[in-house]
Amino acid sequence: MKNVIVTTNLPKEGFAQLGADYHVIFPKKETFSRNELLQLLPTANVLVSAFNYKIDSELIAASNQLKLIANFGVGFNNIDLQAASKRGIVVTNTPAPVIEPTAEQAMNLMLAVSRRTAELDRKLRQTDTVRFGVMTNLGKSLYGKTLGIIGMGNIGQAIATRASAFGMKIVYNKRTPLDKATEMRYKAVYLPFDELLRKSDIISLNVPYSAATHHLIGEKEFAMMKDDCILINTARGAIIDEAELINNLKNGKLWGAGLDVFEFEPIISKELLQLDNVVLAPHIGTATIECRIEMAQAVAQNINYFYSNDARINRVN
Repeated sequence: MKNVIVTTNLPKEGFAQLGADYHVIFPKKETFSRNELLQLLPTANVLVSAFNYKIDSELIAASNQLKLIANFGVGFNNIDLQAASKRGIVVTNTPAPVIEPTAEQAMNLMLAVSRRTAELDRKLRQTDTVRFGVMTNLGKSLYGKTLGIIGMGNIGQAIATRASAFGMKIVYNKRTPLDKATEMRYKAVYLPFDELLRKSDIISLNVPYSAATHHLIGEKEFAMMKDDCILINTARGAIIDEAELINNLKNGKLWGAGLDVFEFEPIISKELLQLDNVVLAPHIGTATIECRIEMAQAVAQNINYFYSNDARINRVN
């Protein structure tokens, strides 16, 4: 029997497919403490790690029997990948379930920023009546606007589908442009990075975080953007130079920003909290009931794929 240690109380129904060959151990509380995990790891064959649980080299070295780290999430920067690879441990992720909910959150932020939903909600709660004038509380329409998608992978394409339904024009930038058939499917036009910044009314960031994408959007890039541009980030916080973002929100260069992620998570800048033209969300791009269950199912599927040598496994190392 294979021992599967789950760092966090994930949806148990997602692991039902593992069957009798696996002994799955969940924490009694929300998560295992580090000491608890260190005690369990010597007998572990599989470690299921939640995306917010740090798996460092000490934890990885605690078990000679560990063969697989099945990460619950698409990002895997919580895992010391080099340490895992050095010990011959396979690391997997769960990219498919996160696509649609993350795209929904990007559209949610677009709408909330463009129509000033959060700002006006706060103002309404401070009074006992609806006060409006013909030319007050005005937002911006999405219809007819140009959406620039930086990172046209699965999530970027799911955003394009939704944005097209709103009547938006789609331009995109990607390291390798899409083939013409895919571009036609989304009515998307490839633009060089700088040109996309200059021509987009709304920009959505959908690239993975790496040394190459650290501060991808900084002082120079903000200067290229249209006045009154809207910036949406559901990827990783450090893709944006947050200090420069705050400057451009304060000086009116940007209409607003919708942020699901932050450069210094879990800390959020006090300046961001004080700005009306930014909508903030606590990293909830994938936080739906359905997505969490599907992610757990994808983790279990990766475990089954690993032990059956199935090439469909979502291996990242």
